[in-house]
Amino acid sequence: MSNAYKKKILLNFNPDLSFNPKGRHVRDGLSATLRTGNNLWIACDERSTIERLTLNEDGAFGHHVSYNLNEYLTLPANADCEIDIEGFASDGKYLWLVGSHSLMRKKPKKDESPEKQIKRLAKVKEDPNRYLLARIPLSLNESSGDYELCKICPDKLDYSETASAAQLAGDGVRNQLMEALENDVHFKHFLKIPGKDNGFDIEGIAVRKDKVFLGIRGPVLRGWAVILELRVEELTDNYFRLKPDKKHRLYKKHFLHLEGMGIRDLQVLNDDLLVLAGPSMDLDGTIAVYRWKNGLKQEDESITHRKELDRLFDIPHGHGETSGKDKAEGITLFDPRHLLVVFDSPTSERKNGDAGVEADLYEIPF
Repeated sequence: MSNAYKKKILLNFNPDLSFNPKGRHVRDGLSATLRTGNNLWIACDERSTIERLTLNEDGAFGHHVSYNLNEYLTLPANADCEIDIEGFASDGKYLWLVGSHSLMRKKPKKDESPEKQIKRLAKVKEDPNRYLLARIPLSLNESSGDYELCKICPDKLDYSETASAAQLAGDGVRNQLMEALENDVHFKHFLKIPGKDNGFDIEGIAVRKDKVFLGIRGPVLRGWAVILELRVEELTDNYFRLKPDKKHRLYKKHFLHLEGMGIRDLQVLNDDLLVLAGPSMDLDGTIAVYRWKNGLKQEDESITHRKELDRLFDIPHGHGETSGKDKAEGITLFDPRHLLVVFDSPTSERKNGDAGVEADLYEIPF
């Protein structure tokens, strides 16, 4: 395992675009990131927007632009409701995104009576916007050099065709994937458990051609984490559906022994998958990056033992006085040899001024 840390990269947000309706700044809840060209896409888990930053000459990212997803997708719940975006990926044509697909348990409020706090812990909430798997076309603005989102635009690979924003079909509450998992031998008992309780929780997405890989933060099964592999096919202009394989399966499962950790994000690197791993539950614990060699070339379901995985490096996290802080949540390739990491709940030392926050850059051992 390597000491791969290199340096910090400053992310500067526009204060006028950075607060959600509850008054929380986007930098306090970073949950996913993706670099395309000189642009860095950022998601906050308590918003229904996607943020785009652009690389400056000084090495920092700024020029904040915010995209409202209601202009590209049909969100099941109302427009102001959060999506809980937990992963980005790109196949060069689309920006793919995935919500957590998880239930939420209410948090106790310290200023309330013990009786009310205990009652809050018994309340579980389901948010339809969290059940989102979607893609939005990426368009390169030749004059600015920036990538932009568009609802429908010429297909970059075939200009006689069009590319359009679409999402996985569902019933308006849950989508086709959740319906398919209801009878799954590994997941069915966890679908009614909130994500923070080791219940079902998606964090991370990777795409290669027609394959979509989803990282599962929870459940972790006796130390084993899971990656779901899907294929999709067009249904209408605005929706796609799961495509069955030759065995009539709508998804395949890949089990990885991440030493008790769940999956927090995924990143394609050639034919490998880089896996950001961390606690499945809401606690301080080891966070590490693994390499699953040839993960994108699996022909069927697989199980990979710990000695068959490369543990590349660990990422420091909050503890003691900083407990619950600096939780690594998103990774993206900064360049072919470096990985950029963004953090949820940053410490005050990581924040810069009123609207900036630092990400970390790590060298990828080869």
